[in-house]
Amino acid sequence: MTVQADVLVIAAHPDDSEFGAAGTVAQWVQAGRRVTYVVCTSGEKGTSDPSLTPELLAPIREEEQRAAARTLGVQEVVFLRRPDQGIEDTAEFRKLIVRMIRTYRPKIVMTSDPYRRYIWHRDHRIIGQVVLDAVFPFARDHLAYPDLIAEGLAPHKVQELYFWGAEDINRRSDITATFDLKIAALRCHKTQVREFKRGDPEEWLRQRCREMAAGESFGLAEAFHYVEAPP
Repeated sequence: MTVQADVLVIAAHPDDSEFGAAGTVAQWVQAGRRVTYVVCTSGEKGTSDPSLTPELLAPIREEEQRAAARTLGVQEVVFLRRPDQGIEDTAEFRKLIVRMIRTYRPKIVMTSDPYRRYIWHRDHRIIGQVVLDAVFPFARDHLAYPDLIAEGLAPHKVQELYFWGAEDINRRSDITATFDLKIAALRCHKTQVREFKRGDPEEWLRQRCREMAAGESFGLAEAFHYVEAPP
């Protein structure tokens, strides 16, 4: 069964989407676009608290992500529950991402940049690469995964890709009007906010978004590497 979404946001962990793209997502939702989140892990290793086990943390982080999505008006959150810190570029995982793309049939896919150098979470790097490969050519080609076609998941051509966390920035989104929503959504991730060494995220994120908007006519931005997918 297919479910239409205008935008599919595919992230490694709960809170990745809020850091990378929440202001843009909020803007699109306000414009009437339907946005779905696919979160590949439950972020069950994302803590320095020795009292928390992965089994205890996973449902907490999933509920935090659902709360953040509600704050932004995201249509649906899908958890794939892959292992945190254990994402691998495998044929099986790529097929699962193709399944998501063919199910939701988005015009736009957003994810983490696979080509950021040096210090970058390995899950972020691998998710970006798997998503890129899934979009082109696997989700598009009718001879890839004929069993999915037999299930009713026909090939689908994504039109645009946005990669957050990119060093090669070629698109900036004006989030001046939605920055407060970005912060509100990020604060839903309470287990992560209390891990921040710089305290409350609003001040330093505002400065970061100002820097991303440098040279533009607007004050606050999210920055991406943008790609038009081949036809």
